Amino acid sequence: MSPDISSQEQQIRGGCLARPYSGGVNDQAASAEGVRQRNLARLLRLVHREGPLSRAALTEATGLNRSTIADLVSELARFGLVEERAPDPSRRVGRPSPVVAIAPGVIAIAVNPEVDALTLAAVGLDRELVLRERIDIDHLLTPDETATLVAERIGEWRAGPLTGARIVAVGLAVPGLVRAADGLVRNAPHLLWTDAPVRDLVAAATGLPTVVGNDASLGALAEHLYGAARGIDHVVYLNGGASGIGGGLIVHGMPVAGAGGYAGEFGQNRPGIQSESDRRADGGVLEDEVSRALLLDAVGLGAADEPTLAEALAASAEPAVTAEVARQRGILSTALANAVNVLNPSVVVLGGFLATLASIDLAGLTAAVGAQAMPSNMEGLDIRVASLAEDRLLIGAAEAAFKRLLADPTGPAA
Repeated sequence: MSPDISSQEQQIRGGCLARPYSGGVNDQAASAEGVRQRNLARLLRLVHREGPLSRAALTEATGLNRSTIADLVSELARFGLVEERAPDPSRRVGRPSPVVAIAPGVIAIAVNPEVDALTLAAVGLDRELVLRERIDIDHLLTPDETATLVAERIGEWRAGPLTGARIVAVGLAVPGLVRAADGLVRNAPHLLWTDAPVRDLVAAATGLPTVVGNDASLGALAEHLYGAARGIDHVVYLNGGASGIGGGLIVHGMPVAGAGGYAGEFGQNRPGIQSESDRRADGGVLEDEVSRALLLDAVGLGAADEPTLAEALAASAEPAVTAEVARQRGILSTALANAVNVLNPSVVVLGGFLATLASIDLAGLTAAVGAQAMPSNMEGLDIRVASLAEDRLLIGAAEAAFKRLLADPTGPAA
């Protein structure tokens, strides 16, 4: 039986359903169309996530026969989503197989509003960052101002470098609580956004489908799919940014959002601080004690992106800077040990300024975590820095924007 037949169809044909199938021709046609739509989505996701693949590789990966693969690829090409390229010239055995790649010009706009900047990127369905721009801001962005700036940049890019591109959707990675049901930003405390309809504002300003997610959750997704946690089923991700510390969870290979979409707020936990002299905020939470702002202050910078901050910390020999780094690393190690004890991950990934803190001595941080965690939970644990670096949140936001298209290449983009 052909592998591109759904399990329900196989049961029907094999006569193993408890009830006799009574559907007519229209039901059968709809079922067949559903199978085709799922197979189109499967192929598009493979090429999107793995990069260019030969037809032979697609046949092997999906179990579909060669003629079905050829037909599906042709349909995706008609939709302008993939293109076929000449076979790899290094392949010398057997009949050459055309290579299937994502078509250029299929774009998502990724946006990350922060307390000190608005960062935007045009990300291709092939995961290439076509454009990236950081707009430094000297005041707190409002939701309306964010929507206006995003619309203005998209308009400029469409008239210039993105002329002729197919912009699928906008994805925003917001440092705050985002309600999964409708993308409402319930609370972004550092931006002072409360119950902000950012999705609707951006959609109205740009005329594009828009999705909104928590920045750290989207960073976790990006690192799981393409970065330091690729192929790992149990992951804890902590992201350190200008607005504090957030996190994301991957369990059994799936993102965990929680009942309302608010899971992963590690920065709001109360840290264990052994010495009161190490406390900087009376009754403060983790993000008050392990803080990018405190690191910037230590090196005498008012604002900086992550590479600039990392360079400043590495170049400084001031005892006060060394002491502040050590203080924050000690508190971070306790927070990570608590997460390891509760969640028993295979990998912990640290992004943003947390990656900078960890990179100073990754082995030392791992040892400090191990000294406070259960030995059994430390077995095989690997602490890593985010390999997607500054692009992690943008790639995650783009992935969210592409989600609808990847699920149904024949339907609306989002």
